[in-house]
This record gives sequence, C-alpha cells and structure tokens, in this order.
Amino acid sequence: MHVLITGGSSGIGAATALAYARAGARVTITYNTGADRAAGVVKRIEEEGGQAAAVHLDLEDHATIAPAVAQAGEVDALVANAVRWGTIMPNSVPFEGVPAAEWSAVMHANVVANALLVQAVLPGMRRRGFGRIVFVSSGAGEEGLPGPGAYGTAKMALHGMARALAWDAGKDGVLVNVAVAGLTLTERERPVSQEALDAIAARTPTRRLSTAEDMAALILFLGSAANRNLTGEIIRDGSNAGRSSHVA
Repeated sequence: MHVLITGGSSGIGAATALAYARAGARVTITYNTGADRAAGVVKRIEEEGGQAAAVHLDLEDHATIAPAVAQAGEVDALVANAVRWGTIMPNSVPFEGVPAAEWSAVMHANVVANALLVQAVLPGMRRRGFGRIVFVSSGAGEEGLPGPGAYGTAKMALHGMARALAWDAGKDGVLVNVAVAGLTLTERERPVSQEALDAIAARTPTRRLSTAEDMAALILFLGSAANRNLTGEIIRDGSNAGRSSHVA
C-alpha cells in the first residue's frame, strides 16, 4: 500500500507517516518550506526499516500539485493534512474587516488545492477498485473561533467535499472520511498556557488531550483496508469535547 500524506514534515502529518510505515505501507510525505524536517521524517522511517520519500507541494501554488503526485507514483491512500493557516489577525478584527483577498487566499489553498489533489489521485484509485481519502479537519470549523472566520470556513468546506466524494466514488471502492482534530499536543510550541490546557482536558471524557499519535491512529484506520465500509463520515477526536477553540 502506498500512502501520500500532505504536510508530513511535522505534527500530525509526521506521526501519521510513522504510523503508516510501521503498518507496512510505503509512505510519501509532502512539504512546503520544511525540507529538512521532511528529510528527518524520511530518515527515521528508513532507520526503522520502512520505505519513505518526500516531495515538494505548495497548497498556494496549484501548479505544484500534479508534479508532486506524479513524482509520488500510484497512490492507494491520500491523507490531506497540509494547511494554509491564513493571515494572523487579532480577535478585535470584525468579520467585515477581513479583506476579500484573505478569503480568496485561504479558500484557494485549503479548499481548491485539496480538490485538485483529489482529482490527481482519484482516477488511479477508481481503476484499481480501491482507495482511501482522509481529510484532516479542525474543531475550529465546527465550534468557531473569535475573530476572522476564513480558516474555520475552509475546514468545514472539506466536510462537504468528503460527503460529495463518498457518493461519487464509493461504488468504485474509494472511501472518503474526515478526521477532526481538537487541540492536539504536538512537538510545536503552544501559545496556550498549561493552566488552559488542563482546563480543556478536564472537559473531555478521558480527562486528557490527544497527542499527534492519537490522531495518527484514527487516520490510519480510516485510510487503510481495515476500514471496510465507513465513508462520508466526520469522526471527531476526543479532544474536541473540550471545546478547545473557545479557550485558546
């Protein structure tokens, strides 16, 4: 099995790449600016006896999508994890204060680019009668965030895309789902205090926040042959119960 994971150089993407490799899959990850980090993920997989490669893909430059997929080769599973966060604006900026250019940029990268990515891998999946597509979304889409809303809106668009694709491709053996991350503990610096993290965790059923490895386990199931007939679904990681976006 060959899996293509966008944004696989760090965080949830890197953890997912390692999870697939340990399950015996050949892995290709994409990176935009994190070439060194991507190389580190590939090296770690290879040191553990797996097969991996890294290719460049920029969500904001649609011309990079087809070459990245061509370089990767036939794709059995696609994990659409890469994201363009958008311009950081203070919460004091009202909805009507967000420029049209910001909306266009966020939708161009997070929605249109993912549609084009699916278009690039889907014909091969149909021909082989097997495919798995997992969109990685965020609780920020469903819960909302104070201030500008382009990012959350783009993430919710992926939910609609998954539902449409489930009906379009299901008869050809292609299953499409969304894995929704709440506040997830990764190796990156977090702008949320430990006190806030503890408060969010206390509102979850398990009393803990998910790690990147927890999300990777969910994605691995959805995007593998172990998932036999689950499609068009929005699966929320347990951290979402803490409504973390409101606190953060």
